[in-house]
Amino acid sequence: MSEIEPGSPVHPGRHQPALPVEKLIVREPPGAEAVPLDVVFVGAGPAGLAGAIELARLVAEGNEAGDGAGEVEIGVLEKAEGLGDHNLSGAVVNPRAFREMFPSMSWSDLPLRRPVGREAVYLLTERSAVRIPAPPTMRNRGNRIASICEVVRWLGERAEELGVTILPGYPADGLLAEGRKVIGVRTAPRGLNRDGEPGAGYMPPVDVTARVTVLSEGTRGALSRAYLEWQGVGSANPQIYSLGVKELWEVPRPLDRIVHTMGWPLAGDGFGGSFAYPLADDLVALGLVASLDYRNARLDVHGLLQRMKHHPLFRRILEGGEMVEWGAKTIPEGGYYSLPARRHGSGICIVGDAAGYVDVASLKGIHYAMHSGVLAARAIYAALKANDVSAAGLAPYTEAADRSFIARDLRRNRNMRLAFKSGFVRGGAKASLATVTGGRIPGGRIATGTDAAESKAMGPAVDGGGPLAVSKVDAVFKSGNRTRDDIPTHLKVGDDVPAEVAEMYVHLCPAGVYERDGGRLLVNAPNCVDCKATDVLGPRWAPREGGSGPRYRRM
Repeated sequence: MSEIEPGSPVHPGRHQPALPVEKLIVREPPGAEAVPLDVVFVGAGPAGLAGAIELARLVAEGNEAGDGAGEVEIGVLEKAEGLGDHNLSGAVVNPRAFREMFPSMSWSDLPLRRPVGREAVYLLTERSAVRIPAPPTMRNRGNRIASICEVVRWLGERAEELGVTILPGYPADGLLAEGRKVIGVRTAPRGLNRDGEPGAGYMPPVDVTARVTVLSEGTRGALSRAYLEWQGVGSANPQIYSLGVKELWEVPRPLDRIVHTMGWPLAGDGFGGSFAYPLADDLVALGLVASLDYRNARLDVHGLLQRMKHHPLFRRILEGGEMVEWGAKTIPEGGYYSLPARRHGSGICIVGDAAGYVDVASLKGIHYAMHSGVLAARAIYAALKANDVSAAGLAPYTEAADRSFIARDLRRNRNMRLAFKSGFVRGGAKASLATVTGGRIPGGRIATGTDAAESKAMGPAVDGGGPLAVSKVDAVFKSGNRTRDDIPTHLKVGDDVPAEVAEMYVHLCPAGVYERDGGRLLVNAPNCVDCKATDVLGPRWAPREGGSGPRYRRM
């Protein structure tokens, strides 16, 4: 790899390996020791667990009334070692889904923390913060601050109480297919050595068969994307993504409001902003989110967050405190026009972030994910009763989602994120116009390509130093990462990656997975926290053995 000239062009998409659809769609028959279930949810996040809970309730109520589907075995596979270990979010949660699912519970019984009281939005420059009116879509009165780890663990307990089998530590590595029908999943093996050969503690893959498979695998799910590509299911626009990096701080002084910012350090190079939420009087979650269509190939979201913490607005919140947890994840941002034309098929439904149910304008996704799981459960229950789990039998799920508040909200805000393709200033003007007109202006679809198709140029690196900063190595430690050092790489790098693209990977990854050593690109696979940022712009991410990755405790 040669030295890189400033301004050198970078074209991420030219060096990204193809999605390995043939590996992810398993066409051989299930093994003789396959585990049979009726319905399997792949991913124990809010969408999958809400769906499992709703389906278990419907089964119990129907059987009790004498008009049910009979015994239905429901399972939830989760790649993390424990529930909540991989779940990361802000989060200010719209409680609508909780109130609908658990109407008789008091607020104190729900896994939600304090209600949003005061809130503030600031436009930042490097040294100042100008308070501005909160856009209507970002107003949070009536919403609750929450830890998504706690939400997921609580939902898991409710699911188990209803007889749902939850299997943590079992990532799904492929979809079992019979013709055009999905009949279950194959899990990833455990105990492979660095060369991919069985080592100590080896456990072979397990086939889990199911009449219906629900992909609730979260943002940029490999199986979801493989299924959609295999079936030729498209969308008006491709999905686009942002990367969020988040820290949890124990602080000496309470934060009396939730804070959102826009502008510095992102203005002019990508869309995004930052936040600070008080989880408790002595605990603050803060983070920075940046779109992955940024122009400077050396932009480093982790480094920007370290720099941002030294802004006077954040410094006075954090000084004297201690960073106790760190995490990162990608977020689907395409909105309405990036929804797959259908999110169901023969023997399958796709829910939550895997389907793209996130509204960037309001910074919300949890209640959409949960409601999509509920809608899928209702369609699945009806299909089981009718003994028809074909694409036609499960079509009511997509139809219900498209009639629901999920699609209604995404349609109203359909161009607010896409408007910022015009830049921060022009995009802000367009987004304001969309807000005032309820999304009618600009009304037509703003077309966009994939993030990997956006060209970049080699610009200046981010200076992320200072007394409040933490290195990527220390950040990964704070994520609770417990991945084996000798695990085989789960990241497929393209052939003949040029120096400027390798340099982009180094800055892109918030966990220090990629390094340049002279003329070589080094891949430190055990560092990975499954944020999937490089899967958007470069090396492909694949499921690895169960229990790998972060172990978030309070995020």
